[in-house]
Amino acid sequence: MDHLVLIRRWANLACLFLYPVAWWAPLARAGVLPLFGLSEISVLSGIASLWSTDIVLAVVVALFAMVAPMAKSIAIALADFGIVRGAPRWVTLLGRLAMADVFLIALYITLAKGIGIGRLETGWGLYLFTTLVIIQFILTLTKSEHKKNTCALPPE
Repeated sequence: MDHLVLIRRWANLACLFLYPVAWWAPLARAGVLPLFGLSEISVLSGIASLWSTDIVLAVVVALFAMVAPMAKSIAIALADFGIVRGAPRWVTLLGRLAMADVFLIALYITLAKGIGIGRLETGWGLYLFTTLVIIQFILTLTKSEHKKNTCALPPE
């Protein structure tokens, strides 16, 4: 078995197991006044908070922050293990939407820090979530290269 295929499989399986960890992990810690403690914000706590104010936005965030990355990992795994032939086109779209997710989180943190009201610190979950999105982006890119290489006839 090719080393690239083995690395891809392990990296993708790691994503499948680490995404749920990233949903629970603190993306940021926020507090209104410096004297009070900071509240941890995770993907799940953010969705729960949105659910009480805007159900449609909560569903959209859950879809793109939780369902889409897992669906992409499962699609990549099915293609890598030969259960389906090639990853569907929507896998690339899901990768782009996940990157938009990370961009929006970073934008919100930057805006909140710029306003200067309260205190906001990034949490380790933001780095984990970002790393998983980047790994999946790389997996998507290497899959197309691997497909090109496997279509060629072996040298004689």
